[in-house]
Amino acid sequence: MNRKLKRNVPLDYLSIFITNLNMQGSIWVLYLAFRGMSLMQIGLLEGIFHATSILCEVPSGALADLVGRRKSMLLSRLCITVSCIVMLFSKSFWLFALSFVIQALGYNLNSGSEEALVYDSMKALDNEAGYLKVSGRINMLIEVSQAIATVAGGVLAEYSYFWCYVACTVISLLAFVPVLFMTEPPREAHEHTNTVLKLISSHFSESFRILTGDLRILKTVTFFSVVFAAHTLLFFYSQQYFYDLGYNKIQISIIMLFAGLISCAGALSSESLYVRLGDKVNTLSALFIAATMICYGFKIPMLAIVIFIASNFFNALLYPIESNTLNKLIPSNQRATLISVNSMFFSVVMILTFPLAGGLADLLTLPTVLMVLGVLLAAFSLIRCRPRKGFDR
Repeated sequence: MNRKLKRNVPLDYLSIFITNLNMQGSIWVLYLAFRGMSLMQIGLLEGIFHATSILCEVPSGALADLVGRRKSMLLSRLCITVSCIVMLFSKSFWLFALSFVIQALGYNLNSGSEEALVYDSMKALDNEAGYLKVSGRINMLIEVSQAIATVAGGVLAEYSYFWCYVACTVISLLAFVPVLFMTEPPREAHEHTNTVLKLISSHFSESFRILTGDLRILKTVTFFSVVFAAHTLLFFYSQQYFYDLGYNKIQISIIMLFAGLISCAGALSSESLYVRLGDKVNTLSALFIAATMICYGFKIPMLAIVIFIASNFFNALLYPIESNTLNKLIPSNQRATLISVNSMFFSVVMILTFPLAGGLADLLTLPTVLMVLGVLLAAFSLIRCRPRKGFDR
């Protein structure tokens, strides 16, 4: 059994790499604009994606805890495949919306499941202390894979959006393979109940009790959700921002490539910088992302490119820190559920900011909107880091 559990980590490395060869990541905003969608409609579609996450994230996490993380991951890959096919043949807003709903469900099924499977595998092997290093490697693989996909996607999209999404569909099918060879790790047994409904109710009640009973979890989830949502908005709207500055899809993909490469350095530096700086690294990273958004308002191409690339270092730096912080605070049998709660918080922020930013960008300009959001993020980060009296619990 231990030998099979040891295989989960390298298999997850492979799974992560294949899954994140997502060529649409650097061009989907441009693709939707090509299909006639306005920035407001693009924002609404992203809002629909995250509204679906709000509805499905916690139930999908509970499903992973109750029936198994591996099965949940396989269902996730099925949803992503279907979503790519729908996206490929869609021409109307509502068909695009359907694709985003299915895609969100796919991400929901995977978000808490994969992380929980790896952590609990290491826990069963008495190697929890090594999780931060594994998490850093996982995030490095994500960045490498996304960097490759970014360039390939930009080149394919410059030639044909159709073949770009065909490639995405093939890759989503290949992502099934590593998961099929994974082993479900042991988990704490749930109390026997007469019905599945009672079991789910008990599961949610305990998760809610833990979330509300420990303010450290709530504060951690809130801070990282806001920062990651801000950078996600910056990253996706940067496609349109650089396009408006006169760059073509291949040039934009090269910019995204360098952003991905610097993200690898951020993921690998996470452990050492956190040991040196502690929680200060969280605030500094958030402030740099805010500064990037503010600089976009000046519309200076080289400044925007350099600071955008650098902001990805700080964003990637935070992911292993967030994962490690939350996993230390969360009990094993609620791990996937509460990790999914974390994703739900992120979705709440995204559903509020993305459509609003898109609508305001149609009325004003995209650089102006990003500058204002950068100021708000900087204020949030500075207020959050002020020393407080009292205890967290």
